[in-house]
Amino acid sequence: MQTYSLNKVILIGRLGANPVGRYTKKGQSTCSFSIATNEKWKNKKGGWSEHVEWHSIVAWGTLADFASSSLEKGQMVQIEGMLRTRSWEDSQKKTHKITEILCSQIVPLENKE
Repeated sequence: MQTYSLNKVILIGRLGANPVGRYTKKGQSTCSFSIATNEKWKNKKGGWSEHVEWHSIVAWGTLADFASSSLEKGQMVQIEGMLRTRSWEDSQKKTHKITEILCSQIVPLENKE
């Protein structure tokens, strides 16, 4: 019987926008950004089809500081982390849910322009 589980994500993609850095009320730095991954395949008609998937990334601490100062829109990066789902209620009492990658490593695969 398996007594452990694994939650690990590795993505290589391009940043959709410049990372947004901020601080929590307790002074902890955090940064969020999105990356796009895409796949292409030949469809039944002989043409090409493509699917783009957008991933929400969250980094904390020194990793957040690095992302907000060193990454920019369009840059190719490798992200490692784990999936984390959270939910919240807005002012109209509507519940929202999002699944994000809680980042543990960022490797820039291109230099900033």
